[in-house]
Amino acid sequence: MKIFSTIERRQLDKINGIVVHQTASPTAQSAFNSYSNAGANGAHFLIDKDGTIYQTASLYKTTNHVGLLQSRCIVTKRCSPSELKAASSIRNAKLLTRHESKKAFPDRFPMNEDSIGIEIVSAAPKKDGKEIFDAATEAQNGALKWLVKELAETLGVSMQETYRHPEIGRKNPTEASTAKW
Repeated sequence: MKIFSTIERRQLDKINGIVVHQTASPTAQSAFNSYSNAGANGAHFLIDKDGTIYQTASLYKTTNHVGLLQSRCIVTKRCSPSELKAASSIRNAKLLTRHESKKAFPDRFPMNEDSIGIEIVSAAPKKDGKEIFDAATEAQNGALKWLVKELAETLGVSMQETYRHPEIGRKNPTEASTAKW
């Protein structure tokens, strides 16, 4: 356990989802260094390249790890026609996030206030001008599979509510694309 109070925010009362990320930094230590900064963003767990799992924030505190939300209504097309029209009319990502955050779960994706974040250590070198995340190692995927299962069972979170960051947030589509749980 390596808790960083600098990434902890408000009280976390209900956990509805798990979000898998990649660090865009090559080592666990580089992620820890960034977590040490006042007001840093981070996740509840970090999985090193060798599969070592570090808990970096309390499960009773939120962390800023999701960022701008996508609309569950738009992504899944499982909503009323009027809600689909309303969500589709919002072109600004911040305004759409504000719109989504007013909804109760499960009408929206899990967000900072009700999800656990897991970071996988991975560099993201630029290729053809775009950041492409390195693949998760076999050890990382083994640790991730174990951790997601344990969290889901312990916290009563549906496995269907475990997401790669780009599936619910506005992020690089290669982030966590090779993560397996």
